Amino acid sequence: MSNNPTHKPEWAELQKHSQNLMSHSIADLFESDPDRVDQFSFDLDGLFVDFSKQHMTRDALDTLINLSRRCSIEEKRDEMFAGGIVNTTENRAVLHTALRRAKTDEVFVGEHNVIPEIHTTFKHIQKFSEKIRLGNYKGETGKPIKHIVSLGVGGSELGPRLVCNALDTEKQDKDALKIHFVSNIDPVDISRVFKNCPPEETVFVVTSKSFTTQETLTNALAAKEWVQGYLPKESSWHAHFVAVSANVRAAQGFGIAEDQIFPMWEWVNGRFSLWSAVGLPVILAHGFEVFQELLRGAHTMDEHFQNARLEKNIPVLLALVGIWNNNFLSAQAHAVLPYAQKLQDLPRYLQQLEMESNGKSIDLDGLKITDYKTCPVIFGEAGTIGQHSFYQLLHQGTGMVSCDFIGVVEGRQTDQNHHKLLLSNMLAQGQALMQGQEADESYCDFAGSKPSTTILIDMLDAYHLGMLLALYEHKTFIQGIIWNINSFDQFGVELGKEMSRKLENNDLTDADASTQALFSRVNQ
Repeated sequence: MSNNPTHKPEWAELQKHSQNLMSHSIADLFESDPDRVDQFSFDLDGLFVDFSKQHMTRDALDTLINLSRRCSIEEKRDEMFAGGIVNTTENRAVLHTALRRAKTDEVFVGEHNVIPEIHTTFKHIQKFSEKIRLGNYKGETGKPIKHIVSLGVGGSELGPRLVCNALDTEKQDKDALKIHFVSNIDPVDISRVFKNCPPEETVFVVTSKSFTTQETLTNALAAKEWVQGYLPKESSWHAHFVAVSANVRAAQGFGIAEDQIFPMWEWVNGRFSLWSAVGLPVILAHGFEVFQELLRGAHTMDEHFQNARLEKNIPVLLALVGIWNNNFLSAQAHAVLPYAQKLQDLPRYLQQLEMESNGKSIDLDGLKITDYKTCPVIFGEAGTIGQHSFYQLLHQGTGMVSCDFIGVVEGRQTDQNHHKLLLSNMLAQGQALMQGQEADESYCDFAGSKPSTTILIDMLDAYHLGMLLALYEHKTFIQGIIWNINSFDQFGVELGKEMSRKLENNDLTDADASTQALFSRVNQ
């Protein structure tokens, strides 16, 4: 049978389900099924997911599960965990999950067990980070390090920034390390760091899997020049730079000492790399034990994904709900709405995770996808901020947008009134999107029947954050399987880079008339 999902019998059945639902609102589904909340809610060790506000019947969900089996998601899941060549276009295994495994486990790439080298790297990172955190690591002038500047872009920056900010606490020592992130090639980004960080007290973490990323290396060269300019002439800059890269030779060529280079591996994709040495800023900010809790939470979700029946498998169900909304209810976009200010970076993180992974139009058979949609546009904002910007469109816009509401049950004891108000807003928005409202004035009408999922975590600690991020990783992988695409390459980011290099060298031979005119104006 064809790998095109629309050629599978379940696809036509799902189209019938969606047509039959047009005359029934989500509120109608609640009225006809008093057990709906119990049937569509799932709990896993402090992470609770409620799908009951989705515009979906149990029969439709069962058909989606059958579709997923028809697409062999269980076999392909097992292949990924076992180190099979899942990234077929680049002939690579995909083993970010191995980074979360115990050191007594075995995971093979070919005939090589990768677990020992993972834990050797972690031990190296732990030793290095503790030396800095205890003040025993000195810069070239003998001063302890007080500032860490992470230089990276995309997966090298979004994950560590999200986790550092999400786990930040007012209880941290005022003398704790200050963590800064620089990702933009715009010089304003790194200049702000230069203004706030004494060079003799600063270490730069240069993170680039290939160690050829233009933005990261440009900023690293600027940082190197800045450090050299402030240090005494007889001093070296080397103590102020470390690298995280799969290209150790290139990092050494930049001038970074071998014992200050922390390896990545080709079988860890950039946007899934938080769990590797890419997480070094998290470890420096919060300690190695906290990072281990992050890994432990992700591993809990890994085990659930591997072992739970599809009917109760939370990553599978989250992915299938997304397929339903995108491909059968024509959702034009998907909003991620964390009602926790510390999760304000989550929408940006998931934008890269999902859109770079599944924003594809060529399937695994090399064919152009023409008869179904792949990844929707992902966007979002922390609640309640988003309520005063784009929620108008969610409620009364002409297109349909599906939503994930994410809340943290336990707030700070000193802020209980604020926290109750925050979560009341979140629950009310989900209710309003579903129920809608009839009004005498048409402009006050709310159509309702707008689908949403609500995810609650008991507390915002490293363990539950790890669970949450791994949940979305697996969702992304499953959707890629059903859409018959490779979620682990990203060739779509390359063409603009190639053209940029030509323009930098004043090569306009392939440029169109508009680009030539704009280039001329920019360079006047």
